[in-house]
Amino acid sequence: MDWGNVTAEDLIDALREVDWSSPPRPLPEFFSRFTVPRSYAKWNSRLKCNLYYYRTNYFVLIVLILGLGFLRRPVAILAAILTALSIAFLNDSFAGTFSEKVTRTVRQFSPHLAAKMRPRLTPVIRGRPSAKRAIHICGRPRWVFVLIFSAASFILWYVSCGLLTVLWALTIALLATVLHASFRTPNLKARLNTFREEFRAVWRNYSEL
Repeated sequence: MDWGNVTAEDLIDALREVDWSSPPRPLPEFFSRFTVPRSYAKWNSRLKCNLYYYRTNYFVLIVLILGLGFLRRPVAILAAILTALSIAFLNDSFAGTFSEKVTRTVRQFSPHLAAKMRPRLTPVIRGRPSAKRAIHICGRPRWVFVLIFSAASFILWYVSCGLLTVLWALTIALLATVLHASFRTPNLKARLNTFREEFRAVWRNYSEL
């Protein structure tokens, strides 16, 4: 894949649809080799490739930096967790996995309630879905959970008076992410993983025809 031709919108869509259940890359690989990009095109391609390949590592890095910034503010830590969940719900794979695990847990105590938490079936016409399947969490549209968790986190941010602290911590976390993605040389595993994900995307689009 030529990452130089990938737009920011395409990268966001890929991060939203990709599976985030994979564990972070090993630390020796994450801090393996750093070089200065030779041109803007090389930097642009490297940045997008690393953001996609080390996505889980960057997510953990941001959460850790935010956590270190709020060691003396327990309410702010809870607000950070809710904010992270509201962002994670935007990913299709995470939203589906979260909904499945919650529904499975509720089924052990109340099968009737668990049945109501299952998403509605999409009508099928001639073996094909009549419309693109919407993402549901516990039987409700995804945006409901994103809105609830975002509102709750905003209230906790306001109560903890940690808005300025989170801005500083988030700035440091994003700066560390951009610096690592800019100078970390993509290895062969990153390129092979990119080709594999590209093949899956093409095959998925072909199967939907």
